[in-house]
Amino acid sequence: MNSATPRGPVDATAVPRFGGPATFARLPRLDEVGRADVAVVGVPFDSGVSYRPGARFGPGHVRASSKLLRNYNPVLDVEPFGVQQVADAGDIACNPFSIDEAVEQVDRGARAVLEHSTRLLTIGGDHTIALPLLRVMREVHGPVAVVHFDAHLDTWDTYFGAPVTHGTPFRRASEEGLIDQTGSIHVGIRGPLYGPSDLADDQALGFQVVGSHDMDDLGWRGVVERIRARVGDRPTYVSLDIDVLDPAFAPGTGTPEAGGLTSRELLNILRSFNTLNLVGADIVEVAPAYDHAEVTGIAASHAAYELISAMAPAAEAGPRPHVSASTTGLGG
Repeated sequence: MNSATPRGPVDATAVPRFGGPATFARLPRLDEVGRADVAVVGVPFDSGVSYRPGARFGPGHVRASSKLLRNYNPVLDVEPFGVQQVADAGDIACNPFSIDEAVEQVDRGARAVLEHSTRLLTIGGDHTIALPLLRVMREVHGPVAVVHFDAHLDTWDTYFGAPVTHGTPFRRASEEGLIDQTGSIHVGIRGPLYGPSDLADDQALGFQVVGSHDMDDLGWRGVVERIRARVGDRPTYVSLDIDVLDPAFAPGTGTPEAGGLTSRELLNILRSFNTLNLVGADIVEVAPAYDHAEVTGIAASHAAYELISAMAPAAEAGPRPHVSASTTGLGG
C-alpha cells in the first residue's frame, strides 16, 4: 500500500452526487495521484461480440452508475478507498475495426497502467479483452487461477473462423499457458450448449464448473466453499461477465440467458474473496443500450466495489456476522 494518505472520492457533502468528476466512484485520476494500489481502467471495445453489440459504451455507463458508492463497506468492515489508493486510469483506446490490433493495444495499455499501480480492475468492453489481460497477468504472476463468472463457458474454439472473440478467450488462455489448470473455475454457467463436447473440452482446458442451477442446492456459501477449495492460495484473477446475473438484474448485456444469479448472491460471493490472493479482475459485457434505470450499470459498479473492497488490506479480517440498520449508511 502507498505510504501517503490515500485520496478518496469527492466529498458528497460538498459536491452533489449527480455532479463532480466522471471517474469511477468520483475517485481521483491516476495521473493526479502518481501511483495507486488499485487502478480502474476502461476498455471501450466490443468488436468481438457474436450477438448484441454495445458493450463499448460499458465503461462510461458503469462509471456513471457508480456515483452513489460510498467510503465504508459495512459487511467487510473496511474503507476500500481509505486504506489503499484507488484511482481511475481512464480508457485504453482500441481499434474498433481490428480485433488483433485491439488485443495488442489492451496488452500494451494494461502494462502501462501497471507501471503505476499494483492491481488492475478493468471495465469492458466485451469478454475478448480477458485474453490480453491474462497475458499481462501471466507476465507478472505466472499462470493464474481464474474465477470466471458467466452464463457461458467462453472456451469455444472459433466463431465464423475467428479464433479470438468474446466466446473464446479462455480456450486461448489455456492453450497459451496463461491459467493454472489445477485452480480455475466457472461460476453461473447455464443455458443450452452446442453439444456434450463443449463440457468435455472445457474440462480438458482446466476448468471446473459450478452451474447456476447449483445455487439452489449449494446456496452462495456452498459456492464460496467450492471456489476456495479449487483456488486455494494461488494468485487469482476474477473475470466477471455481467450476464452471470439473471436478466431481471442485468438486462443491459449482449447475450442474456434466463435463470441466472441474483445481485445479492453475486455480491455475497465476491465479498468472500477477501480471503483469496486477488491479483486483478475485469467486469465485462455491460451494454447500456439494453439497460434501463441503470439497473445493469449499478449491479456492475457494486460488483467492482466489492472486488476493490476484497483487495483492501483491512478486509482480511473477514465479513461481519451482522450489520445493524443504524450502520448501513442510508441516504446520500
